[in-house]
Amino acid sequence: MAETTVVEVMAELAALEDPKIREVNERHGDDHGVNLGKLRAVAKRLKTQQDLARDLWRTGDTAARLLAILICRPKAFSGDELDTMLREARVPKVHEWLVSYVVKKSPHVEELRMAWFADPDPVVASAGWALTTDRVARKPDGLDLTGLLDAIETEMKAAPDRLQWAMNHCLAQIGIEHAAHRPRALDIGERLEVLKDYPTSPGCTSPFAPIWINEMVRRQPGPA
Repeated sequence: MAETTVVEVMAELAALEDPKIREVNERHGDDHGVNLGKLRAVAKRLKTQQDLARDLWRTGDTAARLLAILICRPKAFSGDELDTMLREARVPKVHEWLVSYVVKKSPHVEELRMAWFADPDPVVASAGWALTTDRVARKPDGLDLTGLLDAIETEMKAAPDRLQWAMNHCLAQIGIEHAAHRPRALDIGERLEVLKDYPTSPGCTSPFAPIWINEMVRRQPGPA
């Protein structure tokens, strides 16, 4: 029955494929052409189905994997399963959603964060940094913020794109959330100049850490 359901779902996703959307997505490394609003509508109709989610993931299809993430039960995956899934998730949007929607809700999140953080694969390491950034904002107790800044100062400039982006986000988050470390975070950002010239749409905040930090601090209520 599950196999038939997968066939039906894959047919539905194929019918939603839009070449123009695929063209835009492929510029960002995402090889699918399904409107994400329509994908979410399919997920809303299917509701949570863990077995179907596992089957959809195993297809290897990007749209199917995004749908799997939306209908899965995050706490039902073992740490080993999530580690395998993360290493399979090379497409940026699948990687991002898996970390944000599944791993962050897993009881194994901290052990995975520590394991991925130092992984030699920069895409896997970027997930460790993303989870660390989440902790910087929500549960910083026990984190070595000085050590994180040391690593960022030493490694971020030469890091591959996705790892560099994750480290830069962590740098900005430390500067935004922790006033005692803000001067050093700003200094590192100014000296390394990572993403300084990144094109930013009107009304959006630049990912260049000094601009990002100062803008977010400006928006905080009360004295900075």
